[in-house]
Amino acid sequence: MGLLSGKNILVTGVLTDASIAFHIARLAQEEGATVVLSSYGRVHRLTERIAGRLPQLAPVIELDVSNDEDLAALADRVRVHVPTLDGVVHSIGFAPEAALGGNFLNTQWADVATALQISAFSLKSLTMAARPLFNGGASVVGLDFDASVAWPKYDWMGVAKAALESTSRYLARDLGPENVRVNLVAAGPIKTIAAKSIPGFEEFEPIWNQRSALGWDFSDPVPAAQAAIVLLSDWLPKTTGEILHVDGGVHAIGG
Repeated sequence: MGLLSGKNILVTGVLTDASIAFHIARLAQEEGATVVLSSYGRVHRLTERIAGRLPQLAPVIELDVSNDEDLAALADRVRVHVPTLDGVVHSIGFAPEAALGGNFLNTQWADVATALQISAFSLKSLTMAARPLFNGGASVVGLDFDASVAWPKYDWMGVAKAALESTSRYLARDLGPENVRVNLVAAGPIKTIAAKSIPGFEEFEPIWNQRSALGWDFSDPVPAAQAAIVLLSDWLPKTTGEILHVDGGVHAIGG
């Protein structure tokens, strides 16, 4: 019996087999879950190819979290493959180039709004779209990057992550009576496609190398994925509104 035996899990954001989301999907299958992936637009075929690298081929449904029609159709698209959902993984984030890289003071609202909608408001949008599929409870897990401090070059994505953290707490409050848990995994920096889009990402390396109590491997997404699996399981039934740090201890160690 695996930690997720008999559960149905929707995983967003699988673009490469180096991503945390991919390894969440992989481990979820290995722990007994049925996994459905979502993707959107031009990267849909990429997700379908990567799905072939999972232990079992997972179906890929269309979902653009900024598209109201896609959100409205989510439940029906999922039901083609599974009748209900026990868990949802939010691995979605985007900020325009103008909102990153040290341009904080000059970023225009249109770019900030895009970052906030895709990276933070989408947690609420995705959760509400999946809500009709929750049958007596569910676990929603989002991927975070610690927003308690201002990081080099992270700029408005850092603000969006702070909004994501706050959104998770309000969702936990309002959906708790329905036995829906909402938690985040704040992972340390991993060299993924998303990371490569952040100007100055390499500046995180000396910080983690100096401050990580446990050491940190920038090429290993598995520890963060393992934390997500535990949150998706029944082993933390009274944990909600929590941010579980998987960063080698950096969040707790002073500079």
